[in-house]
Amino acid sequence: MRKEVVLEQSNVTQTILNTINYIFETLLSSIDNRLYGILDDLTFVSSDILHDNYFSKIFGTSTSNGILLIANSLLLAILLYFAIKYFISHITYMESEKPFSFIFKLIIYGLCMNFSYFLLEQILNINSYITLAIRDLGNQLFGKSICFSELISIINNSVSIDNSSLNIFSLDGLLKTTMSISLLGLRYILIKIFILIAPFAILSKASSSLSWFFKAWSRNLFSLLFIQIIVSFVLLILFSMKYDSANLFTKFIYIGGIYALLQVNSFVRDFVGGVSTNISQGVNNFMSFKR
Repeated sequence: MRKEVVLEQSNVTQTILNTINYIFETLLSSIDNRLYGILDDLTFVSSDILHDNYFSKIFGTSTSNGILLIANSLLLAILLYFAIKYFISHITYMESEKPFSFIFKLIIYGLCMNFSYFLLEQILNINSYITLAIRDLGNQLFGKSICFSELISIINNSVSIDNSSLNIFSLDGLLKTTMSISLLGLRYILIKIFILIAPFAILSKASSSLSWFFKAWSRNLFSLLFIQIIVSFVLLILFSMKYDSANLFTKFIYIGGIYALLQVNSFVRDFVGGVSTNISQGVNNFMSFKR
């Protein structure tokens, strides 16, 4: 009787696991075959992210449209605010920033704001060049393309992971679900968001009371871009390993490599600070700069 109860509980557990796996397999079936190629596109971001037609229109092709129009309107509002504040300071005898210093900063950061598209393009290119240099080094040393699709192909063949179906409780399934959703997809969106608010962040440097916003923005954007450099190093190390299905050590290396890729955002955040792919944690980190 007791054996029957244990067997029934085991069957129920297995049924639940199979059901969950089936749901995830159905949800991800349309992207399963090309997923690792998409992971490469999401991870290794370049200035191409700016060249999307609709995104360029949102950002603004000139100072008279898009986000740049709003930012320039805010520049005039800050100038008006300073003029009123400076006038009131003479009545209340409160200390105020010198007009020459404020106007000089406003002109400099106003120009940087209007050329922010070009500045961001160069920053993204530099970050992309560093990433490509690391991947090209691996290509020269190992004769293989340093990317997710190549890595998974090698490991699946060597370590004999089941490729017939998607199992979210396997290492392969864990990589496909967790990394693609939490690490790379959200990171890609966050980079676009921080690019869009770049004109406001640059303009905030003109005011001492708003400069915290630029500090928070720059650190968060840097940490998001720095992730792909760390990912390149992790992939380089994994490609340097010789995998063998009969060797337990290589399987542990595989697990460690997958874990490192999944936790790379946490590593970078602990190292340089910045935003987290956990939304609530990311908001708390961003607001901490104001305090």
